[in-house]
Amino acid sequence: MIDSLSRLAQRAAELRTDFDRSFAAPVRADIAQKLDLLAIRVGSESCAVRLSEITGLFADRAITRVPGKNPALLGISGFRSAIVPVYSLRTLLGHSGTQAPRWLVIAAGSPVALAFDAFEGHLRASADAILPQQSTMRGCAREFIRTADAVRSVLHLPSVIEALGAAERPDTTAMKKHGVRSEQR
Repeated sequence: MIDSLSRLAQRAAELRTDFDRSFAAPVRADIAQKLDLLAIRVGSESCAVRLSEITGLFADRAITRVPGKNPALLGISGFRSAIVPVYSLRTLLGHSGTQAPRWLVIAAGSPVALAFDAFEGHLRASADAILPQQSTMRGCAREFIRTADAVRSVLHLPSVIEALGAAERPDTTAMKKHGVRSEQR
């Protein structure tokens, strides 16, 4: 009995020492760099967007129609006290469809919202899992990623914004000045 108590005390001391050492050991970093992406659907196409290229993801936002020459312009909407134009990714990428998109992302570095059909989840992949491809989707997807459920084009949002062209974006400052507001829910 004394022998088993001695072994238990010795084992407890070993566990305490191992526990204390785990805090002193340097944090292990993943060898491969990981990238975070949103898995989305644009029309019938499975796509992905880098989280580093967006500043927000929203669902079911009210969009107020405004006049414009670009068929992809759905209107304007309010986000965090800013009014931004909302464009249909489906139209920008050359897909057809009449159903109103439910989801929106705000592009990083540009006051533009891009609407898409479905949010399918979060992806985390190593940088070497994203492979180059011939430019597709009107030059807005230069890479792809193969996931368990699909091969997805990785959209390059700066290219999408560039394709819009500065002349086609409505002047949201002027709209705000003249009292054009987005309906808020």
